[in-house]
Amino acid sequence: METYKNILVVIDPTTDEQKALGRAIDLSIKTNAKLTAFLSIFDFSYEMTTMLSSDERESMRQTVIKDRKVWIEERIKALGAQDKGIDVKVIWHNRPFEAVIDQVLNSNHDIVVKGTHEHDKLKSVIFTPTDWHLLRKCPCPLLLVKDHSWPANGNILAAVNVGSDEHEHQSLNEIITKEAKHLANVINANVHLVNSFPGTPVNIAIEIPEFDASQYNDTMLKHHQDAMAEHAEKYGINKEHTYVKEGLPEDVIESLSQKLDAELVILGTIGRTGLSAALIGNTAEHVIDKLNCDVLALKPADYISPLQS
Repeated sequence: METYKNILVVIDPTTDEQKALGRAIDLSIKTNAKLTAFLSIFDFSYEMTTMLSSDERESMRQTVIKDRKVWIEERIKALGAQDKGIDVKVIWHNRPFEAVIDQVLNSNHDIVVKGTHEHDKLKSVIFTPTDWHLLRKCPCPLLLVKDHSWPANGNILAAVNVGSDEHEHQSLNEIITKEAKHLANVINANVHLVNSFPGTPVNIAIEIPEFDASQYNDTMLKHHQDAMAEHAEKYGINKEHTYVKEGLPEDVIESLSQKLDAELVILGTIGRTGLSAALIGNTAEHVIDKLNCDVLALKPADYISPLQS
């Protein structure tokens, strides 16, 4: 990707503080991209008012939409961006993530920017929040914004899976690394690459007494280190900015992002849906609540959203 040309920022209706809008404005200025501020709203009470005609209900909806547009324009003005030509779009829709993806597909946005916060772990399984839906189903890059600033000469941490021979992972490694280098140029940051690998499976060590766990770990470590060195060299990334560590991806990424005080973590998400997604989740979802910085989630090049016809 050369640059972002058409950014969509999702407005948070619950607060006047719009950190995602601020980040999106900054990104649009740096990339000279078009920016659309987007909000989907829905009030069930309007739908249940049987005493109103359909025309009257529609009129009430339009009144609410107009009020929200004015409110968003005030937020834009508060950020000093009233002259940046930001489009404001408010629609009536009862499923926010579907509204966002429809907007992405219909208007060819190349990145979605959205504020996020810590989710209740149990609810995130039973009542899937909009963030989780977007992580799994948004067809373009998704930047989830937290409170960490983007200082000049900061650090971007890109999580890759260089030890895998699977085409999907290799393709994502390329997409993630190129995106990290591109954004590093845009926001004046340093690129770091991290790869985690699993330790010895406990059941193997127990069931096969002659199994040498130490030798297995050494072999795995060297395999991933060699693969990382080759990958980093291919993309011109300093070897000192590469890290290969044993452990779960969410633990390794969190620990290193804290150590580097990273302003952005970039990772791939395969877009699992259904029961397997609820029970297993994927790395992006396990990582996101642990980090205090922004997360950019990228899909494979051939990914098609379930919402695409």
